[in-house]
Order: sequence, then structure tokens, then C-alpha cells
Amino acid sequence: MTTRPKVAFIGTGGTISSRGRDSLDLLDYTATDDRLDAHAILDAIPDLRTIAEVIPVAFRAAPSPAIGFAEWRDLVRQCEDLAAEHPDLAGIVIGHGTATLEETAYALSLTLTVEVPVVLVGSQRPISALSSDAGLNLVAAVRAAAAPGSRGRGVLVVLNDEIQAAREVTKTSVARLQTFRTPDFGVLGQVDGATVRYYRRAERGHAPGTPFDIRGLDGLPRVDVSYAYADADGTAVRAFRDAGARGLVSAGLAPGMAPPGEADALAEAARAGLVVVMSTRAGSGVVPLTTRLRQRGILSADNLTPQKARILLALALTRTREPEAVAEFFATY
Repeated sequence: MTTRPKVAFIGTGGTISSRGRDSLDLLDYTATDDRLDAHAILDAIPDLRTIAEVIPVAFRAAPSPAIGFAEWRDLVRQCEDLAAEHPDLAGIVIGHGTATLEETAYALSLTLTVEVPVVLVGSQRPISALSSDAGLNLVAAVRAAAAPGSRGRGVLVVLNDEIQAAREVTKTSVARLQTFRTPDFGVLGQVDGATVRYYRRAERGHAPGTPFDIRGLDGLPRVDVSYAYADADGTAVRAFRDAGARGLVSAGLAPGMAPPGEADALAEAARAGLVVVMSTRAGSGVVPLTTRLRQRGILSADNLTPQKARILLALALTRTREPEAVAEFFATY
């Protein structure tokens, strides 16, 4: 008899746990505020128990816009506890709402302390919906987490039978099932039935073994994102400074610019001692570290989206405020 792999499932809420008013409620299901915990989700998808010994872990059932640093820290601790309690654990799956799934995935990919694969999974349709993707997405995530080939790849994101890297993936559509994409590089692999296949690796550094330890922190340094648009005059940048920001990320105009008023405000912030990083609202591509950016004391986010650049900058600021050292973190992670 084949031994089933042991996989922990942590439920944090989100669409994958949500129940709408009826099976045709695909868009307004959050109005019910009805979400299943990890145990109830497993009961609703009994097929999971045929492919793995799944350990349900109740975390807290929240909509993903309510998830941030405190949950990231507690998930790091939870994963550490699970790995210690179950030495034979093959992997960990975290159910999560899709709105901020990519941010949680990247934060965990920089801060986890465990060696076992950690996979984040969500769904575009609530678990109660006709033709919901929740069940099959969770099956695929459990299979990916249990696969030996998933070890050493950092945090993974699995939806729609595709395996993506936490650093690279982003949500690209409000309602389509193929919403999670990696614009520049494509998927790492795929889950086809019981087969988990990989075709490439993400090259940037990831946990465990990073210098970022959030287990004992009460919070991260404040880092805000300023969105660039025609005629932006720096009002948001100055407001963030006044609110106590220690770092700023510009969601700049591609390939990494801001309107004159905004650019002046960013340069003023850098001269005042804030660490300022230029990303782009384009959604893909590397921001070149141009002469103009250097002259203004602004760093490049490499190809990180603004929301992920914010996470890395906040973590970097727990280690250093030297721009050169922060730049090295962006080149490494």
C-alpha cells in the first residue's frame, strides 16, 4: 500500500473559503461574510484525503485585503511550528484570497524559516459556486506541495493547474480563472492530474536563509507607494513623508520616470534621508538605473512590481538604511 504524503493546510480565508447566497453568486459573495475554516474546507473536498494525509490548521478566516504584516509574521511562526511538530511533513499549503495573495507569497518567500515546500493557493470563484475552481486548485496545490521536485524553489503559487514563483507572479484579471501570470518569464511548471512537472527555476534568492527575520517584530518600517500619472505633482509623496514613511516606492511611468512635480518630490525625499525606489506601473520589465535616477538618489526596483518592491524595501529597512546596501538586496532578491 502506498503511503500518502503528509501535507498541512492552513486556511486564512479568501474566496477559496467563501460561501455565497447560492451557486450562481460569483461576484457578490463577500456580502454574506461566510467563510469556512480549514477543517470545513477539507470536509467539502473529500477527494483531498485520497491524495495526501492533510492536516487542517485553522488560522483565521479573513478577506485577503485584511491580511498584512501581522498575518505574515504569524504564518512564519505557524509553518515553523508545523515543521517541528511533524518531522515527516512533505509540504504546507496556505489557502488565501487572491487580492493580496502575491504579496503574502513574496513576503513569506523572503522570511520563512522552514525547508519544506510552501504553496499558496486561492480561487477566483467561491467554494459554493457552480463550477468553482476552489476544489481542483486545492488538489493541485497539495500535489505540488508534496512533490519532491518542489523543494528548494521558494514559495510557490498554484492556481489553474499552473505553478508560479512567488517573486514573479501577479494577478492580472478581476474574474478570469487564468488571472495569475508571470509576465516576463512564464510558469515554473504545471500540475496535470497526478503529475507535477517543472520546466525552469526562479534564480533570485529566497527563504530559508535570508537575512530577514520577522518572527519577533511588532511591525515593519513604514513604506508607501506613490502612483505616477500625468500631472502628478508630488502631493502624495509629501503626505507620505509627513505620515512618517521611512521608504517610498514610485509606481512610475515606464520605463521608470515620474512627472516633473512628482520627480522633484521624490528627489527631495531621498535628500531628506528616505530610501526611494523606482518601480513601474507597466507590470513587467526592469527599471534601468539611469543617470537621472542616480542624480536624484533613487534606486531601481529591478523588475519587481510596486507592491512587491514595497515589501522588499520594508524588510531591507529592518537591516540597513544605507542606499547602497538596499540596492544590493534588490539585486539579490
